Order: sequence, then C-alpha cells, then structure tokens
Amino acid sequence: MFNGKEKIYLSPPHMSGNEQTYIDSAFEMNWIAPLGPNVDGFEKEVASLVGVRDALAVSSGTSAIHLALKLLDVKRGDRVFCSTLTFVASANPIIYEGAEPVFIDSEPDTWNMSPEALERALMDAAIQGVLPKAVIVVHLYGQSAKMDEILSICNKYHVPVIEDAAESLGSTYKGKASGTMGAFGVYSFNGNKIITTSGGGMLVSNDSEAIEKARFLATQAKDPAPYYQHSQAGYNYRMSNILAGIGRAQLEVLNERVNARRTIYNHYSRYLANLPGITFMSELENTHSNRWLTTLLVDKEASGISSNSLIEFLLDENIEARHVWKPLHMQPLFKGALYYSHNEKENVAEGLFEKGICLPSGSALTEEQQMRVINGILNFISC
Repeated sequence: MFNGKEKIYLSPPHMSGNEQTYIDSAFEMNWIAPLGPNVDGFEKEVASLVGVRDALAVSSGTSAIHLALKLLDVKRGDRVFCSTLTFVASANPIIYEGAEPVFIDSEPDTWNMSPEALERALMDAAIQGVLPKAVIVVHLYGQSAKMDEILSICNKYHVPVIEDAAESLGSTYKGKASGTMGAFGVYSFNGNKIITTSGGGMLVSNDSEAIEKARFLATQAKDPAPYYQHSQAGYNYRMSNILAGIGRAQLEVLNERVNARRTIYNHYSRYLANLPGITFMSELENTHSNRWLTTLLVDKEASGISSNSLIEFLLDENIEARHVWKPLHMQPLFKGALYYSHNEKENVAEGLFEKGICLPSGSALTEEQQMRVINGILNFISC
C-alpha cells in the first residue's frame, strides 16, 4: 500500500490456474532436473504454435541469443549489428563473445530497426570488408519490425538475421509468427512477459541440426562418452522440468493473454489518443501486435507536460510506469560503439526515449485499475 492506494504494476505475472497440474506431475515422476517430459512437451508445443521445425527451452532469452551467436560462429573481433532501442540483454551476448556491436536506429512507423539505416551500415561494412556475422532485429513491445525490407537487405549481403522476439510471442507479421522469419528466433518467459515460466527462454529455428547443436552447447557440451568428457566449452543453459511445466500451462492461454492486452491498449487509446501531444505506438499494416506493453509519446510543447513529469506523477500515485528503453548507443557500457541513425537529420530512437512512456499493461489489469491510470493522466494534463 502507498498513500492508501493499491500498487498497480507495469506487467505482473498472470497465472492460468493450470500450472500446478504440470508441476505436480513433475514431482510425481521425480523429473526435477533440467530435462524431462515438460521440457520436451514445451519445446514441441512452442514449435508447433509458431510453425517452426524445432525449439530449445533454455534458462533465459539472453542465453538463447548467446546460443544463436555461437551457432553463427560469432567470435572475438567480429561485428554484429543490433537494434539500438531495446533492453541491454539483446546486445550483451555480443560482448560475451568478444565481438563488436554496431547499433542501428529505429524508424518512426514501428519504432524498430530502420531499414534505411541498416542498408547504409551494410553498404559501409561491405566497402570496408567487415560485414557483420549477424543482425539482431528486435520486435519492440510486441510490434514486428519491417521484416520484408530487413530480410531483403540482409539477404543481399548474405548476413543471417536473429529475431529477438522476447517481447512479441503471439504477434504476427503478414501471417507469419514473430520470431520465425530469420535464421533463428528468440522468446523470453521472464516474469513480466506475456506468458512466463518465472525465468526462461526459447530458441527456435527451421534448422533442426542447428537446434541440436545448441542443445549440446546448452548442456555443458558433454561429448558422447562413458564418462564426463568435454572437447569444447559449453553452458549451463537448460530449462528445468518444473519451469517448463509452468510454461506449458501458460502457453494454453496465450491467445487469451494477447486479446486481453489488445483490449487494454484499445481502452487507453479510446480515452487518451485525442489529447493534445499524446500519440500511441501504431500497428503496422498487415501485422498483429500482442501489445505486450501499451506505449505512448508525450510531446511537451503540445501537451504542456513532459514524459518525466508524467511518470513521476504516476509513481506518486503508486502506479508503475516506465520510460521506453534507453537506446544502447547512449549507454555507458557501449560508449564509442558505431551507430547508424535513421537518416542524417533524425535520431529516431533518441526521440522515442525522450518522449516515450510504458503504461501498466498486465493481462490481469482490471477495468477499475485501468480507469485509475486513465483518470490520473487526464487530471494531471488538465492541471
């Protein structure tokens, strides 16, 4: 409690009620380790849902990105291009391998990777003879990037694409599931995601041989021998059978969770979209966003308020709201990294960071709670 008001969280876990069934099953069979029927089932069910040949359940979305980079032979001295407007986990695995991240700006329509900036970056890299080993494209807040354009550009230079779909499970692009169009796709099941295993991730691909290699690397790279033998470095990245059971129950209600979050977005938009200086993240034509988080921009000149002041007000009201991601090229960790802006005059991601706000969007958010957020914003703007 805060000033007598119940806390409204940004995106808390939302259980289906069936999780305990899978957990009990794991205990009854004594499958507690990071393998077992729930892990196998969860992998097959995710692969079937999104329409790929194979999937690997791992400990986090970050570990899935790391494995994808390993599969693409990223190593010290290589370059990897990455969306700049994203959480640091999208780029940290690049550093794990001693490679160099190059950050690509957003474009205004989707807030995702700018095809224009990407093409300039790849042209320069080709001229310099330092093409990247991979391009990591993030589907931000559930909205798919412009994949036709991005894939066309990357295919021209024979550079594979990793889709960081950590925030976009349940979203589609021209009828294709988010995370299934590149060489590899990555999902996150962190506690704040649209479905959760409390902590976990999934690597998906149509390359079953590559997924099998990732499975080998994720289980400490144990050689086939009658004793513990290791010829290369591996990782402890597998998901536990208990957590996979939670994921299976969550996956059963994914469509309900997507519908709930889209309804929440529509409710916010109905009350707030016509306010001066307020614009919501749009949905690209022929895409279907899971609306993981409802995000909006606050133009200070038109609205009379700043994003900072609105976030502070909501926090004072015990309502959790957040800035959109701080671009990675602005982070101290990546000081000096190469960065390509949308064009010579626009740094789109920087503007989105300055003006952007994420509103409470959990799928269990009640209408009463949402109206408390909406009325708070209306009252603050009218003051």
